[in-house]
Amino acid sequence: MNSMLRAFREEQQLSILEMSKSIGVSKSTYEKVEYGQRTPSYNFVKRFKLKYPAADTDSLFFTANYTEYV
Repeated sequence: MNSMLRAFREEQQLSILEMSKSIGVSKSTYEKVEYGQRTPSYNFVKRFKLKYPAADTDSLFFTANYTEYV
């Protein structure tokens, strides 16, 4: 599970459906990324960054992945 992404969504006071709509991806795609079943695509991260430009996408999407390989 991507707990940082979940925490970010909850800080915005959005449901999974509302968050997925806000960034323009399907609910299923968003859920899979948040639950850690799928890595975010370039387009997913791009859409997220366009909607939330102040968000630190590196820590939301990539930090956990780097530590797994160290």
